[in-house]
Amino acid sequence: MTDNLTPEDIVDDVKYLQLLARNFPNVAAASSEIINLEAILNLPKGTEHFLSDVHGEYEAFQHVLKNASGTVKRKVEEIFAHSLRDQEIKDLCTLIYYPEEKLRLIKKQEEDMDDWYRITLNRLVKVCQNVSSKYTRSKVRKALPKNFEYIIQELLHESSSDHNKEAYLEVIISTIISTRRADAFIAAMCNLIQRLCIDSLHIVGDIYDRGMGAHIIMDTLCEYHNFDIQWGNHDVLWMGAAAGNTACIANVIRMSMRYANLSTLEDGYGINLLPLATFAMDTYKDDPCTQFQPLLSEFNDNQPDEKTQRLIAQMHKAIAIIQFKLEAEIIKRHPEYKMDDRLLLDKIDFEKGTVRIGDKDYPMLDCFMPTVNPANPYVLTDEERDIMDKIVASFMNSEKLRKHMHCLYSNGSMYLVSNSNLLFHASIPLNADGTFKHVQIGQKEYWGKNLLQKADRMLRTAYYEYHDKQRKRDAMDYVWYLWCGADTPTFDKSKMATFERYFVADKETYKEEKGHYYELRDQAEVCDNILREFGIEPGSHSHIINGHVPVRTIKGEKPVKADGKLLVIDGGFSKAYQPTTGIAGYTLVYHSHGFELVQHEPFESREKAIKEGLDIKSTIFLVDYTRKRMMVKDTDKGREIREQINELQKLLVAYRSGLVQEKD
Repeated sequence: MTDNLTPEDIVDDVKYLQLLARNFPNVAAASSEIINLEAILNLPKGTEHFLSDVHGEYEAFQHVLKNASGTVKRKVEEIFAHSLRDQEIKDLCTLIYYPEEKLRLIKKQEEDMDDWYRITLNRLVKVCQNVSSKYTRSKVRKALPKNFEYIIQELLHESSSDHNKEAYLEVIISTIISTRRADAFIAAMCNLIQRLCIDSLHIVGDIYDRGMGAHIIMDTLCEYHNFDIQWGNHDVLWMGAAAGNTACIANVIRMSMRYANLSTLEDGYGINLLPLATFAMDTYKDDPCTQFQPLLSEFNDNQPDEKTQRLIAQMHKAIAIIQFKLEAEIIKRHPEYKMDDRLLLDKIDFEKGTVRIGDKDYPMLDCFMPTVNPANPYVLTDEERDIMDKIVASFMNSEKLRKHMHCLYSNGSMYLVSNSNLLFHASIPLNADGTFKHVQIGQKEYWGKNLLQKADRMLRTAYYEYHDKQRKRDAMDYVWYLWCGADTPTFDKSKMATFERYFVADKETYKEEKGHYYELRDQAEVCDNILREFGIEPGSHSHIINGHVPVRTIKGEKPVKADGKLLVIDGGFSKAYQPTTGIAGYTLVYHSHGFELVQHEPFESREKAIKEGLDIKSTIFLVDYTRKRMMVKDTDKGREIREQINELQKLLVAYRSGLVQEKD
């Protein structure tokens, strides 16, 4: 408390207060800021949206941001429920989502555009007034496009019901139309509505792989007003690739081949795969590569022709073999990873056509491996080494990839504590009794919160370390281990059965045993212990939020676990998972009245959304609701503001006692 502060209480703070005085040079300025901050504390908290496992599905991702997981449509329906028909509401929503595209369609159909502009502008002003009402004028002003800042402020903060201002506002709208600025103004208003509907965005891991547009999602995020990312294992894989880890690079390429998704690599980041293609066509020209055919039927909108599929299968097999060799180098360097069971090339009996896994020999589906020398199976051929050198150079020289990695590091972390919620992508490694599992990294052991912090540091070292080569290599090796290692917070399964799925018929070998976290997280007591480990006092409004493991809604699985303490929001945003989940993803929405879980149906396409007004159909489930609104003062931001107020009150005491001199 600072109400009873005396000059003696702040003597030790004078140097800091003198620095603070540069921004607030007198009593009037400091007092005004205190009044402003106190007012902000009593506004409703901003709306947070949580998404996970978007896996390159850029059209659905962008649409969810544009419609704010259905929030925009609900606002429009509330405002115009008794004055607009359903089709008019649908058209207005589509305009808000895709203003430029929708305007082009409207101009082909509408005979009196001036009248349409007048009606539409008035409607957009009402929507914008509604969505901006929970923010200060200052915050809204910062979100305004510079070209229309003054005009939008006037429209938002004056009421047409005031007869003194009615003509004034009407003239503003008429002038916007007469000066032919209506299209640009409408686009600005629509983008502002989208922005104000989502105060902050949390991506709980896995932006990359599977879908066609991870690079487009990253472009969107890099320009987004307020977001954070909790890295998932697929993000980590790309981070390792961008740092130059060859095993990570091979995995990234293999995943791209598996889903016939070359656009992110080639179009997005300019990665040159021609050396691999040339090598694969020559090495596997007579090999059907049956097990390496890309997954197309349900997951790929742009089906490649047969010739392209054939080439992808050849490249897929070529990079898979290279991957197994490169991974073996890391496994042998790090016995503490305990991954010798992943060294399988030397367990192949090429004459019998079998591979020994554990203590059993299994028939193989494919034994044609011309680049594997049975006497020394993990050594890359000269040609394979040359191919990887060229591909590594391509990764390291990609400016777009470098930009996206900077964004990923600057706005990302292994975990986040936000408003009594703990966000991490996959797991906290646990023992069978629920205690935190001790995991060796280098010469030390880490567990719980410290394990995630150490993993975070290793990821940053892998990318940013330039001086200590050994330190960098160890960190890069660990990044690969984060992708597929048993004792990692981003994976936490007994193995990644990549080799078995390609080469072994017996599906028993595909089984990946999940770590204890995945079964114990259903228990409220375990979740409470994890929350305490991260400094969160368990309570009715404290939650753990995860992604990573798709919720099989189609089989009756629920995303809400442990009496509401844990929320798993991987609902199959990726088309590859939708047959498993039965839905097309979740958005968790945290507004001033609590949590809502928004369950999405599949998004058909951006084109249909624009031409037919086809929105994502969503179902809302209340997770944690309270009648009493949560205010800014109840949030982490509120605690920061209170600290600022305390410092400013100290500055007032310093001014009034003469410890710091006021300036004009």
